[in-house]
Amino acid sequence: MSCRRHLDRERGSAVIEAVIGVPAFMLFVALIVFAGRVAIAHQGVQSAAADAARSASIARTQGAAQTEGNTAAATSLANQHVNCVTTTVSVDTSGFASPVGTPAKISATVTCDVNLSDLSLPGVPGSKAITATMSSPLDTYRER
Repeated sequence: MSCRRHLDRERGSAVIEAVIGVPAFMLFVALIVFAGRVAIAHQGVQSAAADAARSASIARTQGAAQTEGNTAAATSLANQHVNCVTTTVSVDTSGFASPVGTPAKISATVTCDVNLSDLSLPGVPGSKAITATMSSPLDTYRER
């Protein structure tokens, strides 16, 4: 009989554990998804900045370098399926002004506001800005 009383006192404890445990577990899973999405977007933005810098560094003129850099960054982000609310690409083409024989480089900065509005987590903003800057050398003896 004592065993039966013991079981009666614990009746419903599994429901209480589930009510407390399941939301905590779901929050944990949502935070993992958030961290993964931000990490993948960061990798994509770095890759886009590297592609933009490389494409700009092989262009023949400053104007073409700016256009090539913007196009390469947009293409790279699209190919990697990075969901940006807004994208800003800035290509520093001042290396074209250096004289032939002088080492110079082209830098590209890509900023992407990653869309996080579909994650309904408390304290998570609707978007997060991720920025990456990469550079690529110009050919030292190329005519500029």
